[in-house]
Amino acid sequence: MSFPEIDRMATFMRRKILDISFECGTSTHLGGGLSMVDVMSVIYGKVLRFDPANPRWEERDRFILSKGHGVLGYYPALLAAGIISEDTFQTFQQNGSHLIAHPVMNLDLGIESSNGSLGHGLSMGIGIALAAKRKGKDFQTYVFMGDGETNEGSIWEAAMLAAQQGLDNLTAIVDYNKMQSDGDSKDIIHVTNMAERFQAFGWHAEDVDGHDIDRLVAAFETPSPNGQPKVIVAHTVKGKGVPFMEHDGAWHHNRLTKTNYHAALEALGFDVPDEGDA
Repeated sequence: MSFPEIDRMATFMRRKILDISFECGTSTHLGGGLSMVDVMSVIYGKVLRFDPANPRWEERDRFILSKGHGVLGYYPALLAAGIISEDTFQTFQQNGSHLIAHPVMNLDLGIESSNGSLGHGLSMGIGIALAAKRKGKDFQTYVFMGDGETNEGSIWEAAMLAAQQGLDNLTAIVDYNKMQSDGDSKDIIHVTNMAERFQAFGWHAEDVDGHDIDRLVAAFETPSPNGQPKVIVAHTVKGKGVPFMEHDGAWHHNRLTKTNYHAALEALGFDVPDEGDA
């Protein structure tokens, strides 16, 4: 995709997040879903190698959503990439759906792993990347984590192993929105200098604006030197794009009423449905 196409994909995803959150009628993880949209549009619009007609293609790159509650930023990317259909997308949170509040492994839907409990995705990604090395496969593995998730000790145990194994086919992304379920991250466990911490564990690390498409593409395309795994620390805004949600922990997990659904649409520049249509 071109940069303007990626930008349009991000706008499409934000609209889908609002629509599906309102229509499902339950509380959803809106804040963290919106913060990761631009990164996901770059990953699925530019970076990831996949075949939407054959999600099980052996040579596909692997993507793991370690911050499993971020499905609102994940399912719209699968839809925009043509991996899942609109009909499947519309089943979100419905009885019998494969698309629930956390990802459940389903290779036919492009979902590589089940995730809910935090701190597991990086270790899984290391296993996949190590297997690729040993089998002589050249696909890449990407693991998307939340910054609150890096409070988990298992993340740093995995970080040590990835560098030791020389996994230059592994890229981790941190959605560094500096908030988590219980409040501001600095008031819980203050993980300052995220990139420097990964560097200390032997990773190649880059700090980028997580809403700057150009910078994100450049960060993904920069080769990892010296056989190192790579981490992209994407500085993002929780609730990005909807002013009354931005930086507001109340929207970590919340329910859209018709009033604030319409307000969110208007803030993003979309037409508001006539009364009775929504």
